[in-house]
Amino acid sequence: MELPDPSRLPAFIDDAEKYMPRKIPKADICIASGLHKDLLLDLPRRIQKAGVKALIVPIEDFVEVPSGLGRQLEERCGELGLEIALPKPFCSLNPDASKPLISRFVDEFRIGRPSLEVSIVKKGGDEIISSTFVMRSAPCGSTWYVARKLIGVKLEKEVLYDTVAKAHHSYPCTATMAVDPEVKEPILHIGGYIIREEVEKAIERARNS
Repeated sequence: MELPDPSRLPAFIDDAEKYMPRKIPKADICIASGLHKDLLLDLPRRIQKAGVKALIVPIEDFVEVPSGLGRQLEERCGELGLEIALPKPFCSLNPDASKPLISRFVDEFRIGRPSLEVSIVKKGGDEIISSTFVMRSAPCGSTWYVARKLIGVKLEKEVLYDTVAKAHHSYPCTATMAVDPEVKEPILHIGGYIIREEVEKAIERARNS
């Protein structure tokens, strides 16, 4: 469901009602992205009335969802009995035992924090990635692209890191390159660290299998 572009709305909205949809369809989870701050703050109440049980608000840009707004959303969802996740970025979303519905979403749709498996062969003294398999993809789909680029790559740290970084930057990541004041670096870079860490984990599993 598409709401009005925040840039075309007043800076402050007192009556969110006139900008929100009249009817919200039956669903288990709402994923909200790119909404005006005041509409986003009104969303928990509206989706709870519609029977929605969980809210996921990906933080791809700290300007859209500053930390104060995130805390307000958590408080409101807590009061309303809604599960909430505020992954920064979206590809950091992990299953959480305290949030069974959101965990089920991650497990069944296989999107969230990337997870992959690799196969390794030896050629002329070098270890080479011979195949990759995506267990869970980043919501944007970049994991599939990175996985494909890994095939045939030598397991030398510099070569591996360079391959992952180039593939991640070549794919249209949805996170901002502006420096986040909380983490002191761009959210896009956090996404890059996540996929690099998961590739390293996959290699370690392959070596120990």
